[in-house]
Amino acid sequence: MSLTPSAPPALDVDGWLTDAHHLPSPNCDTRPEGTAIELIVIHNISLPPGVFDGDAVIQLFTNRLDWDAHPYYQQIRGIKVSAHFFIRRDGSLIQFVPCSLRAWHAGVSSWCERERCNDFSIGIELEGTDDLPFTEAQYACLIPLLQALKQAYPIRAVVGHSEIASGRKTDPGVCFEWERVRRLEA
Repeated sequence: MSLTPSAPPALDVDGWLTDAHHLPSPNCDTRPEGTAIELIVIHNISLPPGVFDGDAVIQLFTNRLDWDAHPYYQQIRGIKVSAHFFIRRDGSLIQFVPCSLRAWHAGVSSWCERERCNDFSIGIELEGTDDLPFTEAQYACLIPLLQALKQAYPIRAVVGHSEIASGRKTDPGVCFEWERVRRLEA
């Protein structure tokens, strides 16, 4: 499903987006009690790197990836990761984890002197790489998604994975158009 900028989508009481395709991931758990969702982390992913067709990312986030299907998968064999949302190149939106739960997307991370960003963040994966532009369809989905999340939660910032895992991560990369996101914060 894709989102339209004219009508921000709605979230149910558990944080499932009504306009997203739901594919629940087992790679999540409860947030620490009393923890507010204050951060949105933008990532990019493609599996194998640079390949945008197929369902390898979906399979990874749902623990169904065939580790022997591609040589690259040996480098990530056995990892258990997820994100709340995944926006494909065509703008379709998949939700793996309800916002009320902690998705395993940020890893070792820190923001504003707070460790463990997974505890208080929502992870959005864009299908892509650090060095290729994202599509208009992805931005057309991302912007209303960000608006909906900001209406539902006390979001203080939208950051790249590289900002919370400096030296370890570089996504969403130099081609991500931050100006589109910054206009929402003005």
